[in-house]
Amino acid sequence: MPMTPHIEQHFTASDSVRDMVIGMSDGLTVPFALAAGLTGAISATGLIVTAGLAEIAAGSIAMGLGGYLATRSDIEHYASEKRREEREIVEKPEAECAEVAEVFRGYGLSSEEVAPLVEALRSRPEAWVDFMMRFELGLEEIDPKRARNSALTIAGAYIAGGLIPLLPYMLLKSTTVALLLSAGMTLAALFAFGFAKGHFTGAPPLRSALQTSLIGGVAAAAAFAIARAIS
Repeated sequence: MPMTPHIEQHFTASDSVRDMVIGMSDGLTVPFALAAGLTGAISATGLIVTAGLAEIAAGSIAMGLGGYLATRSDIEHYASEKRREEREIVEKPEAECAEVAEVFRGYGLSSEEVAPLVEALRSRPEAWVDFMMRFELGLEEIDPKRARNSALTIAGAYIAGGLIPLLPYMLLKSTTVALLLSAGMTLAALFAFGFAKGHFTGAPPLRSALQTSLIGGVAAAAAFAIARAIS
């Protein structure tokens, strides 16, 4: 009887989703708060749009740079730890073998079962180092392109998110009507973004949408209150 091949589907873009969440959530809330805060002090939508666009430009650069530097730091940390492990398997092989054995015993293997596995790794230095990096230190090698991609994803998501609350101010002359429409569009965008995030990550989409809307809405409301109090 022919067997149907078992095909596993796993979501592998969690880093990109994380970057999009960071950029989009901040992009939706911060420009909205700025525009809303300025609405009570400025009657000209043109000035609000100009200030909002300037904030989006500065915010996207700052957020993207932050994502780039954070990822570069992770890459450099991994490289530093890998060099240390490469030295230790040469200088202190017995201690490193004991650490490997301890990892395997943590999975319930006996000393007799562990011994050949340790010897097999010891004969393969590169695999030995990779094993120690992953199972002793809990570190995964990072693609060198990840820093650039992270910066672009965060910055792009920030710009896309920031333009949504500004759009009513670009199209309408009344700041009051623009504010109400901007608030509605921002909450709707947060809900839709949260739903999509849940769909791609495997979380319940509706719950993800409600969580994103609630968290983003509270952040926007807090930022709005501060902006209005200052203005």
